[in-house]
Amino acid sequence: MTRDSGLGTRDAARDTWKGVALLLLLGTCIFTAGIGLRDPWPADEPRFALVGKEMVETGEWLFPHRNGELYPDKPPVFFWLIASVYAATGSLRLAFLLPSALAGLGTLALTWDLARRLWGRRAAMLAGLALLATLQFTLQARAAQIDAVAALWITLGVYGLGRHLLLGPAWRWWYVAFAAMGLGVITKGVGFLPVLLLVPWGIARWRRLANLPRFAFPWWLAVGGPLFMLAVIAAWLVPVLLAVAASGDPALAAYRDDIMLRQTATRYAAAWHHRNWVGYYLLQVIPWAWLPLTAALPWLLPAWWRRLRRGDARTVVLLGWAALVLLFFSASPGKRGVYVLPVVPAFVLAAAPLLPGLLRRAGIASLARWGAAAWSAVALAVAGAVPVLARINPRRLEDLGVEPSLLVPPLAALGVAGLVVTLLLWRRRGVAALGAVIALSWLVTGFWINPLLNNGRYPAPFMAEVARRIGPGAELGMLAWREQFVLAADRPLVTFGYARRDLETEAREGAAWLLAAPGRRLLVPREGLPGCFDEAAVALVGPRHGRTWYLAGADAVTGACRAPLTVTASPPLPEPGQDRD
Repeated sequence: MTRDSGLGTRDAARDTWKGVALLLLLGTCIFTAGIGLRDPWPADEPRFALVGKEMVETGEWLFPHRNGELYPDKPPVFFWLIASVYAATGSLRLAFLLPSALAGLGTLALTWDLARRLWGRRAAMLAGLALLATLQFTLQARAAQIDAVAALWITLGVYGLGRHLLLGPAWRWWYVAFAAMGLGVITKGVGFLPVLLLVPWGIARWRRLANLPRFAFPWWLAVGGPLFMLAVIAAWLVPVLLAVAASGDPALAAYRDDIMLRQTATRYAAAWHHRNWVGYYLLQVIPWAWLPLTAALPWLLPAWWRRLRRGDARTVVLLGWAALVLLFFSASPGKRGVYVLPVVPAFVLAAAPLLPGLLRRAGIASLARWGAAAWSAVALAVAGAVPVLARINPRRLEDLGVEPSLLVPPLAALGVAGLVVTLLLWRRRGVAALGAVIALSWLVTGFWINPLLNNGRYPAPFMAEVARRIGPGAELGMLAWREQFVLAADRPLVTFGYARRDLETEAREGAAWLLAAPGRRLLVPREGLPGCFDEAAVALVGPRHGRTWYLAGADAVTGACRAPLTVTASPPLPEPGQDRD
């Protein structure tokens, strides 16, 4: 009998690891679909890719730069990851997307394992699939924004605290959690958020709720956690402070002050952009961004309420933490939908024990199958509408940068395949049908649609045309520049300050740069022509990224802009290994 029990245990363990391996394999297929087939797309991806690329090319890893200018908006961990992959592979197309994909897999694995320890194998597998199906989570795992990596560290912090506070004692995981918070802070400032878990846990402990382990909490062990967090932050911050003090450079001092104060406390308390009302997340973001699980809220909310009334500590702690984080972000005037991404794994974990029961409900199955059918029908409808829209209003599709008819086959294929799968699984597997349609959508988008859209979202053809017009030996400058143009250029791009919002002064500096040496050319947006450039002497290149661009030479400079002026252009990047100073 003991042998049978042992064999059963080994079989169960083998089935468990087979399950998570299949989950991670599915996640890998979805997160990496299309990596290497597109370039960085505005607004954020080109910026982060350029910063990582410059780290490798200049050897400056401590102070991030963007086309030679210091970039103080974000701490450096995400850029280090991009730079590391770029240094290892030499491919920016791989480097800019791979960190987010790996972070998504890490978050998926952590969520699965904590759900398994809290609720069991079946709930864990369903939680993993629910997380993978959540729109915002997978969207960010497939994009080159900082948030997927920040969510990984925050999830690791929640995981470590959960192992200690909900399943412990496990002091090692307490320290891991705070170390993860430190990594989160030097990735995106808000990495400390897992510490808020202590609030609902403290309430649950005080009220002696069910399913909460009781153990001693000596302060000399507890204080080690925050010390670990501070040590991780100091590993980056101390070298920065020492380098700033040693250099005496006002630009580095401004970088220090900006990243330590303006981009943290000021950005939270008095945000200067992305301002939204207090209900933005609950009423405008979560209902669609956390689909399809939010569609099950009519069933989840009553079940959660029953668990809370019974005093289930695990549900209290997970939902309490999610509520506190949402409150934290809602209290700031600056809001972006992606900020609440770290809450998604906790939302899924709180739903995990209820998922097996929900799958047995006829209403859930019906909602899922009709959702799959509707999504497939929408894809077919859009495929049919694209040619019609192209004839009625062609300017609507100009920014796509692709012949509209080329989008019809992938959209039609997705719609037809989705309907076929939905019909095959209609009677008994409505939820599986929805999952299959979601997976198909990501695969078709990654391997087929995104490569078609790439030339419209990334200015490689535009910059190739500029290079053809000016020839191989000409220096090239640009007003009102953005990072994607620097990445797509075949030569160093001289620029005149980032996001200055003073195009008149920038135009005068660009004109002075043109006049300073022969053979130079300057890309000028239409708004920058008046006052400095003769419109009859510039050459139209065409529209790109919301502006119409012209090429100007020295002969196009007019009026007062021909007077001498001190130029503050950003210098071309030094050769790899060359000292910036």
